[in-house]
Amino acid sequence: MMRTAIAWYVWLIVGLPSVGIAQSDPIDADLLLVGGTIVDGTGKPSLVGNIAIRGDRIVAIGQFKTRRAERTIECDGMIIAPGFIDLHNHSDLEVELVDPEGGPPRNSRRILEEKTRPALCYLTQGCTTIVTGNCGGGALEVKEYYAGLEQNRPGVNVAHLLPQGAVRTAIVGLSRRSPTKSEWEKMIDLARQAMIDGAWGMSTGLQYVPSSYADVDEIAALARVVGEYGGFYASHIRDEGDQLLDAIEEAIEIGRRGGLPVHVSHFKASRKRNWGKVRAAAKLIERSRNEGLRVTADQYPYNASSTSIAAMLLPDEEREGGTKALLARLNDPEELPRIRKIISESLNSRGAIMIASCSKYPHWIGKMLRDVATAEGRESADVAIDILRTGNAQGVGFSMDDRDVRYVMTLPWVATASDGSTKINDGTKPHPRSYGTFPRRIGRFAIAEGVVPVEQAIRSATGLPADILGVPERGYLREGYYADVVVLVPETFRDRATFQQPFEFSTGVRWVLVNGQLAIDDAKPSILNAGRPLRKSAKDAGG
Repeated sequence: MMRTAIAWYVWLIVGLPSVGIAQSDPIDADLLLVGGTIVDGTGKPSLVGNIAIRGDRIVAIGQFKTRRAERTIECDGMIIAPGFIDLHNHSDLEVELVDPEGGPPRNSRRILEEKTRPALCYLTQGCTTIVTGNCGGGALEVKEYYAGLEQNRPGVNVAHLLPQGAVRTAIVGLSRRSPTKSEWEKMIDLARQAMIDGAWGMSTGLQYVPSSYADVDEIAALARVVGEYGGFYASHIRDEGDQLLDAIEEAIEIGRRGGLPVHVSHFKASRKRNWGKVRAAAKLIERSRNEGLRVTADQYPYNASSTSIAAMLLPDEEREGGTKALLARLNDPEELPRIRKIISESLNSRGAIMIASCSKYPHWIGKMLRDVATAEGRESADVAIDILRTGNAQGVGFSMDDRDVRYVMTLPWVATASDGSTKINDGTKPHPRSYGTFPRRIGRFAIAEGVVPVEQAIRSATGLPADILGVPERGYLREGYYADVVVLVPETFRDRATFQQPFEFSTGVRWVLVNGQLAIDDAKPSILNAGRPLRKSAKDAGG
């Protein structure tokens, strides 16, 4: 299946530092994984061997003697890899939940809510850790958020970033202006407290209100604080289309001023006229890397993105003040013609938009906006205005090139990340990335199509994101590391979720261990609360 004899020879000649040499003392284990193809997260060639797990740790790898094992799992023909780390996740965003008994609705973070905190859509992909607080949005009170995760244990480990947009909202609000001196000081204090409380870095969403109202000076000031505590800066950059190169340069400049690593979220080039531009953007990043700066990126392996339809169609100045202010403008007969023109121009420059959620018009969900307009004999801009008036409707935009997607995944500094969140079927049509990112990247593009070697694809989901995050003792298969492990069947490890059927679970994962506990046992859900909050400690600073 995977050149067993050759892998052993390469291992003997080159050596894999994460794999133990044969040991003389017999091992006691709670669980023994036997005869699998070990892909350890380094990107180096695989080998066939065994893994022993005791408690929440890996205690032996390779060839060793066993005195006792509570359970042995035969893994012949299967890949054993570190549990995948989703570096860009939005499971901490609040969603409105309707009381079935007729009480008032309430807001809850998906990763803390009973039905979604098992994160089964990620466990079935082999994912054992998610990183929240991305794109500048999410939980602001880091200490309180981690406490909630302690109390309501999720199915996966959770690390958190300080969301800069939430910081600005709390202190400045949704206004398009610079902060006052007093507000600067308050934001700096919030950033420092977040890092003390265990945040791993800071994120921005510079296409979203109010992150988009912050300039380089403001962001760099916060970044300096984050850097003092060994954190990194992750950015949904200011523009992913016409101004992609300028936006990459801005992110790098913030990293220089802040003295910290830079990470570009969901690296891509949007809109057809920009296809191919990711190659020039990659050269900018590689130039900075050659200069000694730590610059990385992540990617979801699809040619479609997803966000609010308002963010797709309107520039940030039109979204100032949030949803309430936008609705007032849309309902102002003097403002509407001007806004309609902007919407029409945006629709003409974008690819197709699928309506992912729309509370007032549920029969439109899953349909292309232009198809709804055609069916109703209306202009697309007028349908879009109806959608915008419903509030926070979501869309899926098909504006990327498959060739760009394949090129980006060959870059060794690009991690795999979903940009999704833990979900269950709620009647909407969200982007399928929450159910299919990792098997699509590894199973479809690496194993089936050979776009990159399997070892590199797995590294993009394990060791690389662990290094970017700076999390210790995870992301690799090494003795003494936490037992976050996935065992998968390479021939069947595939994504099944589609844009019309986005809640289909992936196939091919047989076993998943989270902190040594079997979350997936022989392809069936088992222990779904083994995840832990992962706090960055002072000793991790600079790592």
